[in-house]
Amino acid sequence: MSSLPRHKKNRSTSTPKGLHPRNIHNQDYDFPSLVKSYPRLAPHVNINVYGNLSIDFADPLAVKFLNAALLKHHYNIIDWDIPEGALCPPIPGRVDYIHHIAQLLGCDELTTNQATNQHTLQANLQSAPRSSMTLLDIGTGANGIYTLLASKIYGWHCVGSDINTQSLENVAAIIAQNSTLKDYITLRRQQDKNHIFDGIIQAGEYFDVSVCNPPFHASLDDALKSNQRKFNNLAQNRAEPSATDTNQNEVAHKSTSPSPTLNFGGLGGELWCSGGERLFLKKLIKESQQFSSQCRWFTSLISKIDNVKPAKKWLNKLGATEVREIEMAQRNKITRILAWTFH
Repeated sequence: MSSLPRHKKNRSTSTPKGLHPRNIHNQDYDFPSLVKSYPRLAPHVNINVYGNLSIDFADPLAVKFLNAALLKHHYNIIDWDIPEGALCPPIPGRVDYIHHIAQLLGCDELTTNQATNQHTLQANLQSAPRSSMTLLDIGTGANGIYTLLASKIYGWHCVGSDINTQSLENVAAIIAQNSTLKDYITLRRQQDKNHIFDGIIQAGEYFDVSVCNPPFHASLDDALKSNQRKFNNLAQNRAEPSATDTNQNEVAHKSTSPSPTLNFGGLGGELWCSGGERLFLKKLIKESQQFSSQCRWFTSLISKIDNVKPAKKWLNKLGATEVREIEMAQRNKITRILAWTFH
């Protein structure tokens, strides 16, 4: 195994990131432990200008290996991988979504005592309340991250849906390498691009919650320009203000070094759709009413704050009985979950 470069501390200065108190990633990453669990990460770990271990977040391969290390070290998920062109999600933020959803569903039995010690947080994770909750992930993508985390952390039974066959095949390959997931995750392909829940939720089926990370660009060109800006910003500031910033950008993975021309392949639906995030949310909300008797809570991430108000307006018109806007803080960044129910 490759050794890490010498640095002043085995792990960077512990600074709470403002994540959900159950989130074991609330402290900075322990790179020596991560490398021990996933040696392929080692060549990508270096000392930043603050004397702390970090990776180059402008390098998609380094970010992918960091994700694989986090999933193996903390959640015992082995052989996680994504095909070239697929989105590489920031694990801490995705874990936060799951914990906030658990709280929404009333899974509050876990006592965290606002733990600041990584070992205590790990113990809390392992004692998380197991339940028979059911989760539907709309647009699970090639990474399948929400179904993987929800089943591992809380023991929920999950259905992951996607319109892209390659994405579902990749998630199926991950599940095949992790026998403990086989009884918890089911994958379904959406055959009709004009529908979201129709064709996925089956007759007589009931879900406690649906989750979604909608594509937020209106076109492939917009997505390319946005990722170009992200890579430029990361390249100009390769020494992050913290060694392990949970706000790592969600970018398309390319196996070679970062390039201005990103290859999204057949996975572009993870990044963009006609009409962008706002139109997708409108379709999601409208169709959710049709399946209101088969799902207790519908939820979605909203990346653009300007889309929150119109979404609430649509929900009010459709008769939602309760709407919640849940803020997720990750250092200086605020993201939002919109949750609604017709019950």
